[in-house]
Amino acid sequence: MKTGAKLPEVTFHTRIRDEAVGGPNPFRWQDMTTADYFAGKRVILFSLPGAFTPTCSTYQLPGFEGNFAKFQELGIDAIYCMSVNDSFVMNKWAESQNLKNVKVIPDGSGEFTRKMGMLVGKENLGFGMRSWRYAAIVNDGMVEAWFEEPGLMDNCPDDPYGESSPETLLAWLEKARAPEMA
Repeated sequence: MKTGAKLPEVTFHTRIRDEAVGGPNPFRWQDMTTADYFAGKRVILFSLPGAFTPTCSTYQLPGFEGNFAKFQELGIDAIYCMSVNDSFVMNKWAESQNLKNVKVIPDGSGEFTRKMGMLVGKENLGFGMRSWRYAAIVNDGMVEAWFEEPGLMDNCPDDPYGESSPETLLAWLEKARAPEMA
């Protein structure tokens, strides 16, 4: 996936809270499409190897959550975190991280990630197929800017992190905005 590319059309199987369901687990299934998330908005999409993993939980997700207001000032409407995890896992992770601003997207089957060209094997860590770490600024379903960690490969011995960090995206947005302010 590169700048100028259109995001792949897929359906995400999500679970959303619905008090009408009642009981101790008031959630129902709701299918969401690529268009539901991305049409008519300028958003950040970042994808990572897994919910509850160290770098993702300690740096990347909290960094996007904590800088949400700055991203909004720079023209971002929403921030989405995606992982090849099911909706149950993603919802529990969002709850454990006390997310108020970043929304999670479950790519449980890895279909979106595969179509993005970012699905890698992580059998060396016991994960199976997961997403390579990347981020994108997406404008109405088109990739405006692409940030991919180096070394894309199956069973990578490292977990590179930096290119897809919130700090990198903030710097890019600030630089892109500078000519507008002049």
